[in-house]
Amino acid sequence: MKKSELLRKLFFSTLYLSAFTFGGGYVIVSLMQKKFVEEYHWIDESEMLDLIAIAQSSPGPIAVNGAIVVGYKLAGVIGALTAIVSTIIPPFVIISIVSTFYTLFRDSFIMSQMLEGMQAGVGAVIASVVFRMASGIVSSKNIFSIGILIAAFLAVCICKVNVVYIILICALLGAGYTIFAQRRNRP
Repeated sequence: MKKSELLRKLFFSTLYLSAFTFGGGYVIVSLMQKKFVEEYHWIDESEMLDLIAIAQSSPGPIAVNGAIVVGYKLAGVIGALTAIVSTIIPPFVIISIVSTFYTLFRDSFIMSQMLEGMQAGVGAVIASVVFRMASGIVSSKNIFSIGILIAAFLAVCICKVNVVYIILICALLGAGYTIFAQRRNRP
């Protein structure tokens, strides 16, 4: 595929995903996986998990970070820039419209009911993303990764540890594990 065609396809794919995704970054993760892994076969499942982990650990919205990482993987810096622009256009336009007509939206019964209905759908999509990501880790049969998954879940849900600490600890554990594995595999 030509680079110009790839960039065009990347632009319209991320524009479409951004325009029709409600509920935040975890919702777009599921749609990105369907589009980039299952439909276009640009990246495989394990790469998608790695890219999303990078996007989550970077500051900023996960949708933009995820698009940047995928765009960079596919076409370098120009791919990342293409993904950034196409991902931020829809929210920028929507927020501009909402802010212009805020007083109308604020008091609208129909709008409040639509947003409540969307919350239920978003919860289901986020649950689906979590299930897919967890099943990918479990199917890898890597005891270290499964241990981190279980420990992080217990720390957040039972011990109420702040997520920031979990991310930092997991980053350190992952870096340590990678360094250990590389040293062990050297001749």
